[in-house]
Amino acid sequence: MEGRDNNGFIGDNSPSIAGQFRWNTPTPSNGVTPGVALTDVELAGGKTVHRIAPPEDTARSGTTTSIPAQTGAERDQWGKGVEFLMSCIAMSVGLGNVWRFPFVALENGGGAFVIPYIIVLLLVGKPVYYMEMIIGQFSSRGSVKVYDMAPIMRGVGYGQILSTTIVTTYYASLMATTLRYLFDSFQSILPWAVCDDSWVASCIPSGARNASIASDLNDTVALSNRTSSAELYFTKVVLKELDGIDDGIGLPDLRLTLFLVLSWSLVFLTLIKGVKSSGKASYFLALFPYVVMTVLLIRACTLPGAVDGIVYFLKPQWDKIYDPKVWYAAVTQCFFSLSICFGNIIMYSSYNKFRHNVYRDATIVTSIDTFTSLLAGCTIFGILGHLAHVTGKTDVGNVVKSDAGLAFISYPEAIAKFEVLPQAFSVLFFLMLFVLGIGSNVAMTSCVMTVIKDQFPRVRNWQAATIIAVCGVLLGSIYVTPGGQYVLKLVDYYGASSIALVLAIAELIAIGWVYGVDRLCKDTEFMLGHRPNLYWRLCWRWITPLLMFVILIYNLITLEPLMYKQYVYPTIAYQIGWCIFTFGLLQLPIWAAYAVYKQSGKSLNEKIKNAFKPTPAWGPLDPATHYEYKKFIDEH
Repeated sequence: MEGRDNNGFIGDNSPSIAGQFRWNTPTPSNGVTPGVALTDVELAGGKTVHRIAPPEDTARSGTTTSIPAQTGAERDQWGKGVEFLMSCIAMSVGLGNVWRFPFVALENGGGAFVIPYIIVLLLVGKPVYYMEMIIGQFSSRGSVKVYDMAPIMRGVGYGQILSTTIVTTYYASLMATTLRYLFDSFQSILPWAVCDDSWVASCIPSGARNASIASDLNDTVALSNRTSSAELYFTKVVLKELDGIDDGIGLPDLRLTLFLVLSWSLVFLTLIKGVKSSGKASYFLALFPYVVMTVLLIRACTLPGAVDGIVYFLKPQWDKIYDPKVWYAAVTQCFFSLSICFGNIIMYSSYNKFRHNVYRDATIVTSIDTFTSLLAGCTIFGILGHLAHVTGKTDVGNVVKSDAGLAFISYPEAIAKFEVLPQAFSVLFFLMLFVLGIGSNVAMTSCVMTVIKDQFPRVRNWQAATIIAVCGVLLGSIYVTPGGQYVLKLVDYYGASSIALVLAIAELIAIGWVYGVDRLCKDTEFMLGHRPNLYWRLCWRWITPLLMFVILIYNLITLEPLMYKQYVYPTIAYQIGWCIFTFGLLQLPIWAAYAVYKQSGKSLNEKIKNAFKPTPAWGPLDPATHYEYKKFIDEH
């Protein structure tokens, strides 16, 4: 570790935090370290006392023993603290904000969803985000190795990696769809802005000037029964969507498959460069999307009827607020929006310098993420309000179907209404959407890569990236078939949303109860120089796990068969879904049994007790800091 920053810590460029511990390990000019020069930190007086003497056990024998050097390859670190912040923004602010948040809000009553989402953010999102940043930075371990703090809970990490892998597969397919729209945006007339000849009897052109005369096209069909050309283009041209999957899902679409390969190729090129190069790219990945979103929001607000849609989004429907399903949707959306409980945050923060101010970054990222979700929601619902005005519908919630295609229907609808250079805005928007997808997908695949490299240190970046990319293309091809959206809905529900909630509860139990909130607070105090306040401690120990546990129980009690556009899946589909869910949960007992088996001890009870305790290697990765940490824990 090299260099000294303004707060006295070695190798950290983060701003000074009042009350932080300060020490250094001077190295003689000859480059040889005969012993360990460490510092005792006296909390009561806030003063620093330097002690050059070796540890007590070696002093007695009259010999000097250096702390063992770190074994294995040096772990990568972010070039600057701001790169970590930007990367977290690029990871958390993604399709979950502009794609998933609006249609989840639409399914759950608009404003009735916003209030629970804000409450869940304060009681679940922020506490878990901060907790994962702390534990990742403190240990410098990935989302599986971090459970050296409680080996019996290591299955949580493996379950989260499974869930992350599942999300990564369909995330890339959404990026492929985005690329399809990006390339289509270069046509002289946006293809979704006009009605195809075969749709004209039931279609409303999405173009601004065409929409104004839509009622004159065909008086034999009620205007309220028509569908926008943007929605028809998405379902009939891009997806070639089937009416059901009873007879199979069909073969992958050639164009979407090529775009899927291109998407994974770009992710692959980013992965083989390592965390430092991805940190440089994070400036563009994090900032560019806001420019385009702001332009689209301004345009959406100028459309007739847009205010009604935004009011629908922001005005609470108090009767639906009491619906526990709305709260369940808020919790799962919080997971997706912030990327908590998937291992991504632990992985990213593990590349931080040990003294980096993660409290500041957690506050900034969670606030920006919420702002982005609301910004995207206002844009989407402003467009839906305009569509309700054009089609003559009074209920904004019934203008379009609330499924995964909402972002590929409503956003193109708005772009088609630009009277000046709609192609340019379309290219910018879908480039933005693709950039968002790249930022989030790189984070998820990096999480998987980190686990692979932690387990197999000799594996190179390009080797792990190649395996992930090839598997991603093969699995992702399922989602670019005519029945792909049905599979996406099924996998998202059983393999991501449901598992995420259960594993999040297990993670909070592992950190808050098995490892202990008190121990976590001591770690935070040692690392950042201040102890988390009562709000964080209450959330970590009681409020957050209890809230999620209650929602999980209610969701299981009121469980209903999953449907996609009122389509009931065949029995085999539900069986596959439950198998995915069960396999994810089985990681908990499987790895718990393995942890007990590997523990030292004369009896089974002793082995079980040891499996709940941190491993001897648990703590800061730097040897000198690790020694100071052990001394700090012993004294406190």
